[in-house]
Amino acid sequence: MLLPIFVLIGLTVAASAYAWSNNQLMESWILQPYIMARSGGGQWHRLLTSGFLHADWTHLFFNMFAFYSFSPVVLGTLMEGYGQGLGLGLFLLLYLGGIVVSDLPTYFRHRDDRNYRSLGASGGVAAVLFASILLFPVNTHGGGIIIFPIPFPIQPFLFGFLYLLYSWYMGRRRGDNINHDAHFYGAIFGVIIMWVLMPAAAPNFVQQISAFIQSKI
Repeated sequence: MLLPIFVLIGLTVAASAYAWSNNQLMESWILQPYIMARSGGGQWHRLLTSGFLHADWTHLFFNMFAFYSFSPVVLGTLMEGYGQGLGLGLFLLLYLGGIVVSDLPTYFRHRDDRNYRSLGASGGVAAVLFASILLFPVNTHGGGIIIFPIPFPIQPFLFGFLYLLYSWYMGRRRGDNINHDAHFYGAIFGVIIMWVLMPAAAPNFVQQISAFIQSKI
């Protein structure tokens, strides 16, 4: 079941590492709304290919670590509910679709900004992360889970809140070519897709959060 996850991680690591030493690939794959809006063909491939590029090893590690940490439970749930073949297809839709859909608002926002460029799998990772949180917002076995780099146990839904808060802050700073705004759009995409595919997830989410809050009162 983990093989598709390792394949996606492997492709992302290979593409990112190669692009760091090949400026031509970096320039042709990175998200550049200004160029896309003014090219005859649109260069829409950048919405997806930019998700396989990263700014540096730290950016790559954090994205792939988060993806590896949360994707098995999402992939497993989809395969259990829809079968292995269709479940895998839906998982790819969630991850790759999250990359593309989360870049669309960025494209429309920055298509007249000749200096804007961004890269990273943030939208796809956020889609998987928040799909996982929708399914299992509370760790019922103990006081939370350890999620690097937070050095103490934390409930998944609280981590999701901090994740979005950090993304909002970094998105306002800009300057690192990382599309932090994609975290928000990817999160929304992930929640909607998982809600459609697993309708019972939404009421279960509310029930788990309510039970957690009541246990702390």
